[in-house]
Amino acid sequence: QSEQVAATITAHHLLYNRNAMFVGGIRPHYYCLPVLKRESHRQALLTAATSGNPKFFMGTDSAPHTQANKESACGCAGAFTAYAALELYTEAFDQAGQLAQLEVFTSLNGPRFYGLAPNETRIRLIRQTQRVPEFFPTRDTERLIPLRAGETLAWQAELIG
Repeated sequence: QSEQVAATITAHHLLYNRNAMFVGGIRPHYYCLPVLKRESHRQALLTAATSGNPKFFMGTDSAPHTQANKESACGCAGAFTAYAALELYTEAFDQAGQLAQLEVFTSLNGPRFYGLAPNETRIRLIRQTQRVPEFFPTRDTERLIPLRAGETLAWQAELIG
Protein backbone atom coordinates (compact mmCIF):
# COMPACT_ATOMS: atom_id res chain seq x y z
CA GLN A 1 0.00 0.00 0.00
CA SER A 2 1.61 3.22 -1.18
CA GLU A 3 1.81 6.18 1.16
CA GLN A 4 1.17 8.40 -1.86
CA VAL A 5 -2.21 6.93 -2.83
CA ALA A 6 -5.53 8.06 -1.40
CA ALA A 7 -9.05 8.68 -2.66
CA THR A 8 -11.66 11.37 -2.29
CA ILE A 9 -15.32 10.36 -2.24
CA THR A 10 -18.24 12.60 -3.14
CA ALA A 11 -21.40 12.92 -1.08
CA HIS A 12 -23.58 12.00 -4.05
CA HIS A 13 -21.71 8.72 -4.53
CA LEU A 14 -22.34 7.93 -0.85
CA LEU A 15 -26.04 8.78 -1.02
CA TYR A 16 -27.19 7.52 -4.42
CA ASN A 17 -26.93 4.61 -6.79
CA ARG A 18 -27.55 4.69 -10.54
CA ASN A 19 -31.30 4.36 -10.08
CA ALA A 20 -31.40 7.97 -8.82
CA MET A 21 -30.64 9.18 -12.35
CA PHE A 22 -33.72 7.48 -13.77
CA VAL A 23 -36.51 7.78 -11.18
CA GLY A 24 -39.47 9.34 -13.00
CA GLY A 25 -37.41 9.82 -16.18
CA ILE A 26 -33.88 11.00 -16.82
CA ARG A 27 -32.64 13.29 -14.04
CA PRO A 28 -29.66 15.11 -15.57
CA HIS A 29 -28.70 16.83 -12.32
CA TYR A 30 -27.72 13.42 -10.90
CA TYR A 31 -25.49 12.66 -13.90
CA CYS A 32 -21.82 12.74 -12.91
CA LEU A 33 -18.54 11.07 -13.76
CA PRO A 34 -17.77 8.54 -12.67
CA VAL A 35 -21.41 7.61 -13.18
CA LEU A 36 -23.33 6.48 -10.12
CA LYS A 37 -23.06 2.70 -9.90
CA ARG A 38 -24.98 -0.23 -8.40
CA GLU A 39 -26.21 -0.24 -4.81
CA SER A 40 -23.47 -2.71 -3.86
CA HIS A 41 -20.88 -0.20 -5.06
CA ARG A 42 -22.52 2.65 -3.14
CA GLN A 43 -22.45 0.50 -0.01
CA ALA A 44 -18.76 -0.30 -0.54
CA LEU A 45 -17.95 3.42 -0.87
CA LEU A 46 -19.95 4.18 2.27
CA THR A 47 -18.08 1.46 4.17
CA ALA A 48 -14.75 2.91 3.02
CA ALA A 49 -15.73 6.49 3.85
CA THR A 50 -16.97 5.63 7.33
CA SER A 51 -14.12 3.23 8.16
CA GLY A 52 -11.77 5.85 9.59
CA ASN A 53 -9.10 4.76 7.10
CA PRO A 54 -6.91 7.85 6.56
CA LYS A 55 -6.67 7.08 2.83
CA PHE A 56 -10.29 8.18 2.27
CA PHE A 57 -11.52 11.74 2.62
CA MET A 58 -14.02 14.31 1.45
CA GLY A 59 -13.88 15.55 -2.12
CA THR A 60 -17.02 17.41 -3.13
CA ASP A 61 -16.23 17.58 -6.84
CA SER A 62 -19.12 20.04 -6.96
CA ALA A 63 -19.94 20.99 -10.55
CA PRO A 64 -22.17 24.06 -10.83
CA HIS A 65 -23.06 23.73 -14.52
CA THR A 66 -25.89 25.94 -15.71
CA GLN A 67 -29.32 24.45 -16.26
CA ALA A 68 -28.94 24.86 -20.03
CA ASN A 69 -25.65 22.96 -20.01
CA LYS A 70 -27.05 20.10 -17.90
CA GLU A 71 -30.42 19.77 -19.64
CA SER A 72 -29.22 19.36 -23.22
CA ALA A 73 -28.58 16.65 -25.79
CA CYS A 74 -24.98 16.46 -24.57
CA GLY A 75 -25.34 17.50 -20.93
CA CYS A 76 -22.32 18.22 -18.76
CA ALA A 77 -21.38 15.68 -16.13
CA GLY A 78 -21.26 16.70 -12.49
CA ALA A 79 -23.52 17.31 -9.54
CA PHE A 80 -23.83 20.73 -7.90
CA THR A 81 -23.43 19.95 -4.19
CA ALA A 82 -21.33 22.81 -2.76
CA TYR A 83 -24.41 24.63 -1.43
CA ALA A 84 -24.83 21.91 1.24
CA ALA A 85 -21.84 19.58 0.97
CA LEU A 86 -21.45 19.05 4.71
CA GLU A 87 -25.15 18.46 5.18
CA LEU A 88 -25.13 15.84 2.41
CA TYR A 89 -22.11 14.04 3.86
CA THR A 90 -23.73 14.20 7.30
CA GLU A 91 -26.87 12.53 5.95
CA ALA A 92 -24.80 9.72 4.45
CA PHE A 93 -22.83 9.12 7.65
CA ASP A 94 -25.99 9.38 9.76
CA GLN A 95 -27.80 6.83 7.59
CA ALA A 96 -24.82 4.51 8.05
CA GLY A 97 -24.85 5.02 11.83
CA GLN A 98 -21.32 6.43 11.64
CA LEU A 99 -21.57 10.10 12.64
CA ALA A 100 -18.55 9.60 14.91
CA GLN A 101 -16.37 9.16 11.78
CA LEU A 102 -17.63 12.28 9.98
CA GLU A 103 -15.04 14.76 11.27
CA VAL A 104 -12.14 12.45 10.45
CA PHE A 105 -13.41 11.98 6.89
CA THR A 106 -14.39 15.59 6.18
CA SER A 107 -11.78 17.56 8.11
CA LEU A 108 -8.74 15.55 9.20
CA ASN A 109 -7.77 12.83 6.70
CA GLY A 110 -7.35 15.18 3.72
CA PRO A 111 -5.08 17.72 5.41
CA ARG A 112 -3.08 14.92 7.03
CA PHE A 113 -2.53 13.22 3.66
CA TYR A 114 -1.30 16.47 2.10
CA GLY A 115 0.83 17.42 5.12
CA LEU A 116 -1.34 20.40 6.03
CA ALA A 117 -2.75 21.60 9.33
CA PRO A 118 -6.49 21.07 9.75
CA ASN A 119 -8.70 24.10 9.32
CA GLU A 120 -9.27 25.86 12.64
CA THR A 121 -12.79 27.02 11.77
CA ARG A 122 -15.48 25.09 13.63
CA ILE A 123 -18.86 24.03 12.31
CA ARG A 124 -21.93 22.93 14.22
CA LEU A 125 -24.19 20.38 12.54
CA ILE A 126 -27.82 20.59 13.60
CA ARG A 127 -30.40 17.90 12.96
CA GLN A 128 -32.92 20.31 11.48
CA THR A 129 -34.55 20.05 8.09
CA GLN A 130 -34.04 22.58 5.36
CA ARG A 131 -35.53 22.78 1.90
CA VAL A 132 -33.13 22.82 -1.04
CA PRO A 133 -33.85 25.74 -3.38
CA GLU A 134 -35.20 24.85 -6.83
CA PHE A 135 -32.31 26.81 -8.33
CA PHE A 136 -29.60 29.39 -7.62
CA PRO A 137 -29.52 32.38 -9.99
CA THR A 138 -26.24 33.39 -11.61
CA ARG A 139 -25.04 36.89 -12.53
CA ASP A 140 -26.08 36.46 -16.15
CA THR A 141 -29.66 35.23 -15.52
CA GLU A 142 -28.72 31.57 -15.86
CA ARG A 143 -29.78 29.03 -13.26
CA LEU A 144 -27.79 26.46 -11.31
CA ILE A 145 -29.91 23.48 -10.33
CA PRO A 146 -28.61 21.88 -7.12
CA LEU A 147 -28.65 18.19 -6.38
CA ARG A 148 -31.98 17.46 -4.66
CA ALA A 149 -33.58 20.69 -5.88
CA GLY A 150 -36.88 21.26 -4.09
CA GLU A 151 -36.29 18.37 -1.70
CA THR A 152 -35.48 18.38 2.00
CA LEU A 153 -32.13 17.90 3.75
CA ALA A 154 -32.12 16.46 7.26
CA TRP A 155 -29.22 18.59 8.55
CA GLN A 156 -28.01 22.19 8.71
CA ALA A 157 -24.46 23.41 9.19
CA GLU A 158 -23.46 26.67 10.82
CA LEU A 159 -20.07 28.27 11.40
CA ILE A 160 -19.24 28.75 15.07
CA GLY A 161 -15.71 30.11 14.80
